[in-house]
Formats: sequence, structure tokens, C-alpha cells
Amino acid sequence: MTIRSRFRREVTGAAAGSAPPSANRLGWLDALRGIAALAVAAHHFELLRIVPYGGEIAAHFDLGFYGVIAFFIVSGYIIPASLERRGDVRAFWIGRIFRIYPALIVAMLLSEFILPSAYQVLTFDSYHHDKLWLVGNGLMLTDVLGVWNGFGVSWTLTFEMLFYFFVSSLFTFGWHRRSTPIAVGAGAVALVMGVWIPSHSLQNSNQEVYNLVTAALAVVVMGVASMLSGNASLARTGGLLLGGLSLYLVCTNGRVPAFETFTIFATMFAGTVFYRAQHGQIERVEAGLAVGFVVVAGALVGWMYNRGPWADATSTFTWEAWTYAYLGAWASFGLFFLLRRRRWPRVMVWLGAVSFSVYLLHWPVKRFLLWRLGWDPKYYWKNLSDLPFAERWAYVAGYVAVLLLVCWVVYRLVEVPFQNLGRKLTKAANRKWPPQSLEHPEPAAAVAAVPAQASGAAEPALVGAGQGSGGPAGTV
Repeated sequence: MTIRSRFRREVTGAAAGSAPPSANRLGWLDALRGIAALAVAAHHFELLRIVPYGGEIAAHFDLGFYGVIAFFIVSGYIIPASLERRGDVRAFWIGRIFRIYPALIVAMLLSEFILPSAYQVLTFDSYHHDKLWLVGNGLMLTDVLGVWNGFGVSWTLTFEMLFYFFVSSLFTFGWHRRSTPIAVGAGAVALVMGVWIPSHSLQNSNQEVYNLVTAALAVVVMGVASMLSGNASLARTGGLLLGGLSLYLVCTNGRVPAFETFTIFATMFAGTVFYRAQHGQIERVEAGLAVGFVVVAGALVGWMYNRGPWADATSTFTWEAWTYAYLGAWASFGLFFLLRRRRWPRVMVWLGAVSFSVYLLHWPVKRFLLWRLGWDPKYYWKNLSDLPFAERWAYVAGYVAVLLLVCWVVYRLVEVPFQNLGRKLTKAANRKWPPQSLEHPEPAAAVAAVPAQASGAAEPALVGAGQGSGGPAGTV
């Protein structure tokens, strides 16, 4: 089978007859994730620098923040549903591990061994504590452990992992239906305590970072192992460990200001509230008020706090760039939700399938192309700006084409095989060591609302969807 024919089959299978019905039903989420991934790629390619009035647009709308928030909303919408449909934290964690780590490891290895030092995106070579770097990035908790992110974009995976900790912890104690007060509470903390909760308070020296990373490793390994045991009592112990660690680190040692941290978690749990209202698990008036509060709080947080030195500590350098991007992400989610029953173009659904690889690889691919062109990695946009209009956009189109081709290869050779392996391991583990019920019966309507393939069909961001999908992760 040729590459062209296989690509065509992938696009068709992601959106048309060969896809399971549930994948079609969640095509709107795939399409949104695909757009979000391209927005992040365009932001890091500094696309707005080469378009008319691009600087003014960037000052009022941050493309990268827009894409990341859209990913987080999607994660909040689908991740808890994935766990609750199974009712099995072991299956959930095996799925997460095999969904995220293979692609992340491959992206890091490709960057380390292909890119020369002048164009390197991996921080390993510039970090003096390689073991801390490996453990911090291996746990995907770099932003709350004081360790350098492996990629510049991998900071979002910290929030994904913490969200998994919170969601699985809440589920083990039967508190998973309390999405509304959690979303509203996190939004209120961001709004009222946004600059009062400390950051970096546990890492005043290298020894303190070493101790913190070592302690976090012990807690996470014990917590996840307890979740994987299949024993209900141990699962609750794991939930206590993971949830307690997450809450402690979020409240004391975030890299970004607390108003950004708590806004992100409010956004993710608001996505969960949206899902619960859609499927009749909570009243729609309650959900509307909660989601509305979170959206308004997120917009106000940007206006109130994202200024001056506080703005320098976030990824958006003006309050307008934060607020309008945040509102834009929610507006996109609402629009795509309203259009959810429509059949989406196959290419958009396929793009959602490879969105996790796009998110991980867009920066390494950019640096690889700049290296081959001999352009300065910091000021390459000047090279683009000096080109004639048609040639300039030919380079942009070439970047996108190469990026999508590489991501499709990684998706086919890495993401899909490891997702399949994760499912096989889950079935084998459940046959040999049947998991004990946590005794959280779900209403029949709620269970029926999440089709068998839905758990993958729309996961982040970062971490993907559907049989063909990949915030800021595929079938589990």
C-alpha cells in the first residue's frame, strides 16, 4: 500500500464509514482539537510576525493560549467520562500511560539525536541535574517540581497529569460528581487569591529541588501502583496520595502565578460540568451558572492580574491577549458543540487524530527545517518577511506539510500500536486479577451516554481521540 493510499484510508477511517459510530458522534471534538493544535503550531512558528497587522493581533489575541485553553476544555469534557464509563481506575491509568508516554519519548529521542545543538529544543543538554530532569519530566510534573520542561510546550502536560490525579482521586472516593463546586471554587480562588498563593516556595536551593523530586517520585509511584492493583482499598489509598500531593504542590510550588494555575483547573472542571449537563447528570441551570461563572472569572483574571511583572510570568504578555484568547477558546467550544450533529470534513477529523503528535513535534520540525535552511533559529521570521509574498507562504505551507507527514508517521507507527498494546494489557490484567468494584453505580442514562469508543475519541490535548486520535489523548 502506498503512502498516499494509506493516508487516504486514514482520513476516511477517521471520519467516514470505517470509523465506529461513536467516532463520528465526537468528530466535532476531533475537529476542535485539530484547530487548537494548528493554532499552537502557528503561534510558535511566529506566523503573526509575517502578516499585516500581525503584531497588533498578537497583542490582543494569543494564538498559543487559545489553543491550550481549547485543549484543556476538551480534556475536562471527556477524561472524567472515560474513567466513569469503565468504572476501573486500572484501565484508566494503563490507557493514560500508553497514550502519552510513547509519543512523548519518541518526540524527545528524535529531537535529541537529529537536531544539532544550535537548533536543539530539548533542555536535557543545558540542565546540570540530568537525574532530576529525567525524573521530573518522567513524572510530567515539571511545572510544580521546579524542574526544566523537556520541551517548551510540555508544561501543559503537567496540568494534564495533575488533572488525571484529581479525577482518579475523586472517583476512588465517590466524589467525582462534584464537578460544579470544584469548578466554581477553583475559579473563585483564581479570581480572589490569584496573586496571593505562593509560587516556587519549595525550591530555594538545588538540594530542596532534589528532595522534592525524590519525595514526589515515591508518592506518585506508590499512588499509581495502588491504582493499578485492582484492589478497592488500595485504589483509595492511591487516590489519597495522588490527590493530596497534587493539591499541596498546586497551592505552594507552581511555576506560573496562581491565577493561571487555578483558572486552568476551573476551566477543565467546567468542561466536565458541561458534559454532565449534556447527559442529564446535573441540572442545566446549575451547569449554565457554573460554566458562566468560570468563563467570566477567567476573562476577569486576565484583566485584573495579567499586567506588568505578572504578565511576564505567563505566556501572554498583555491582559488583552489572555482575556480574548480565553473567551475565544470557550466560544469555539460552544460553536463546535452546537454543530456537533453535522458531519465534519474528513481532513479536520483526521487532524484531530494526529493532534497530539502535532502538539509535541511542531517545534522540533520547525527547528529541523530552519537548520536545513541555515536560518537563525531566533530571528528566522526576518528571513521569511524579506521573501516575496508567494514564496513566503510557500515556506509556511511546506512547514505544515512536513509537520503533518511526520506526525502521521508517528501516529501510525507509535501512537496506534501502543494504544492497542495498552488495551491488550488491560484485558490481560483484568482477566488475571479482576478489579474490585469501587461501588459507584452510574445512572443508566449516564453510562449509555458515553459510547464504547468515546473515551479516546476526544481526549486532549494535548492528548488525543478516537480510534484515530491522539490535550494538552486517544483511545484508552
